[in-house]
Amino acid sequence: MLITLLKSKIHRALVTGASLDYEGSLTIASDFMEKVGLVPYERILCSNLANGHRFETYAIPGEPGSGAIILNGATSHLGKIGNRITIMSFAQVDQSCGPNWQPRVIVLGEKNAIINERGI
Repeated sequence: MLITLLKSKIHRALVTGASLDYEGSLTIASDFMEKVGLVPYERILCSNLANGHRFETYAIPGEPGSGAIILNGATSHLGKIGNRITIMSFAQVDQSCGPNWQPRVIVLGEKNAIINERGI
């Protein structure tokens, strides 16, 4: 049997930009994506800590080292610059993997600097 588990998480990411006219997605600094194992165009679930909105979209890589977290298209209505969001992706794995599963997690602080890592 397959179960769905958290694969990747970027916690407390500071929204650095929003672009209503850009094709829908979430731009994430590519070094953050690599750190947690997100691939370009991967489906993600996001939750906004400021307003409680949750939304699904896909990840696109931004400039490495930029700390970029940019709401694009319709998602730009669900948050604003300065909000903190959590970005998650999930994987379907065999149930036997469950007890030892470790998601790859980073926690961001001021200016989107990584302040904690787990499962990396």
